[in-house]
Amino acid sequence: MTRIVDRVRDLAHALFHSFWTPTPATLRRWAVAAIVANAGITVTGVVVRVTESGLGCPTWPRCTPDSFLPVAHPEISPINTAIEFGNRLMTFLVLAAGAACLLAALRLAPRRPALVRLAWLQPLGVAAQALWGGLVVRSALNPVTVGMHFLISIGLIAACYAFYARSREGDGPPVRMVHRDIRVLAFVLVAAVFVLVVAGVVVTGSGPHSGDEAASRFGFDLEMVARLHADAAYAVVGLTFALLFALHVTDAPGRARRAALVLLGVELAQGVIGYVQYFTAVPAALVALHALGATLVWIATLRVLYMMRSRGPLPAPVTRPLDAVPA
Repeated sequence: MTRIVDRVRDLAHALFHSFWTPTPATLRRWAVAAIVANAGITVTGVVVRVTESGLGCPTWPRCTPDSFLPVAHPEISPINTAIEFGNRLMTFLVLAAGAACLLAALRLAPRRPALVRLAWLQPLGVAAQALWGGLVVRSALNPVTVGMHFLISIGLIAACYAFYARSREGDGPPVRMVHRDIRVLAFVLVAAVFVLVVAGVVVTGSGPHSGDEAASRFGFDLEMVARLHADAAYAVVGLTFALLFALHVTDAPGRARRAALVLLGVELAQGVIGYVQYFTAVPAALVALHALGATLVWIATLRVLYMMRSRGPLPAPVTRPLDAVPA
């Protein structure tokens, strides 16, 4: 028992110092944790919708009109309430990861203002996302507010990835590692993937998984918007092929070529999931898996973009005086 207590104390001590007296390595770990947490809450938000749990907690910020915690309600399934409340609790995990990133950026020596600015986007974004979540509930899961809820998460993931990418490099001016036209093509690909994600949001808002029986839907023809979404997917895959070919023939850095190859693999897997769910009447489990795939495609696309430039090596760490480190 004593050994377990000592182990837990050591882990808590290491966790505290990972953001209070951070190193570049521990700061990067918190950046990864923030990406994972934001991707996680994005997917659990979709799980809420496909399980018809969107109004499992029918009010906001309370779960019910009289309680912040779930209570038995004759008109709401306890399972739906637990799923919706669990997604709300995920917000605190995302906020904790964002707060740790901000503290680590503020405490890093030497302080890097660019990292601090990027870190501030996380707690501010979580606050905006939480407030928007209240609007989602109060609008009875209007598809516009639900779709924007997902897109805000996509934006937060982009902010987290930017923080991660900057934590791995210095503060010098950006230097292109590939031909200028290839870099432009990468930006076009990022824009195309974002359009693809928006099209997916429209498809989901037109499909059968509204989050609750009382929720409204977009008035679009589902087959038509699904085909438009597929066309956008073809365009993204084509752009990725073109980018991968350009990187290969120009003998671009290996890390950029590998990142593009990983992106293509994720896109193809996502395409398989999309077609299977379309031809199997859009089962709930595959919708959630497709949302995970969309998140991974977005992250993999951002990774390709950041692999194409460099800002030089990390600045040399500064050793804090012993009296600055809490006992």
